[in-house]
Amino acid sequence: MERVVQFTGPRQVEVARHERAPLPPGHLRVRTHYSGISAGTELTAYRGTNPYLTRTWDPEARLFREGAAGIEYPVAGWGYSEVGEVTEVSPELAGTPGLPVPGDIVWGIWGHRSEGIVPAERMVGHVLPAGLDPLAGAFARVGAIAHNAVLASDIHLGEDVAVFGQGVIGLLTTRLAQLNGARVTAVDALDGRLRTARAYGAATTLNARTDAVAERIREATDGRGADVAIEISGVYPALHEALRSVAVGGRVVASGFYQGDGVGLRLGDEFHHNRVQLVCSQIGGVPPQLAGRWTVERLQQTFLALVADGLVDVKSLVSHVIPAEEAADAYALLDERPADALQVVLEF
Repeated sequence: MERVVQFTGPRQVEVARHERAPLPPGHLRVRTHYSGISAGTELTAYRGTNPYLTRTWDPEARLFREGAAGIEYPVAGWGYSEVGEVTEVSPELAGTPGLPVPGDIVWGIWGHRSEGIVPAERMVGHVLPAGLDPLAGAFARVGAIAHNAVLASDIHLGEDVAVFGQGVIGLLTTRLAQLNGARVTAVDALDGRLRTARAYGAATTLNARTDAVAERIREATDGRGADVAIEISGVYPALHEALRSVAVGGRVVASGFYQGDGVGLRLGDEFHHNRVQLVCSQIGGVPPQLAGRWTVERLQQTFLALVADGLVDVKSLVSHVIPAEEAADAYALLDERPADALQVVLEF
């Protein structure tokens, strides 16, 4: 039997069981070892705030349409950070160059399920680098999200960069920005995450609840402000403070998944008067100016190569490995006690 984690309603989680499906042509079967939970995107479905639950995305018009939900409960197999072992390859694919073979440990996206049936073309080049703990494979996608935000930031050597939000993706962003030559100020409301940010390369840390963040950043930069701010938390007041923190003509990269109306975001203030550039980074694509050289696939592979080379530590970010049968507890932990968790991983 296959096990699938699903949301049956807001803050309602169950593990459903289904008969194993036959392997169709052109596909691989993968037995899941680990599946990482996204504390941003996934919690929007868990909490019932995801826009797809109330509207429909029109991919041709690139607009959300009112009046019908794009997805409905139960939402099954949510998740985008999986790693597992190939157990079966469709026979006609035998010998395909670059294709994983049974026994290979691979990373990819097939959702929180004990077994994935994945199109073969999506798994070319997805064998985990030699010597990496399989747990590291669960970071390919979140690492790519952080890397994408750094590419969109267009950071130059010696620049001052503020990273707002020090959850898993924010911490990886801090590290990648530092590797890119930035002096990083890490901002979060949780002191524990700020301590981790210092270990990840932040030169300065500021508590969003107790520090006057924009003022402190300007003081540290001779009144200029940060060259770039990356907002990764998805919280509107944090985005507003990021806009307040950058220099005249500075850039703010909005990489969080914002929900509802923009309460706390005032675009007539510093954004308007300092002529701030506001750029969106979203993992559906790379920055347009880099599209000729970079792809989302390259982002993921590059990030895992950095991990394999010892330049980025991901295992220390895993705070909990929880059996998949206890998925409800895992989501409740992230929802109710975020200070107690970083990367929560389901083990199958």
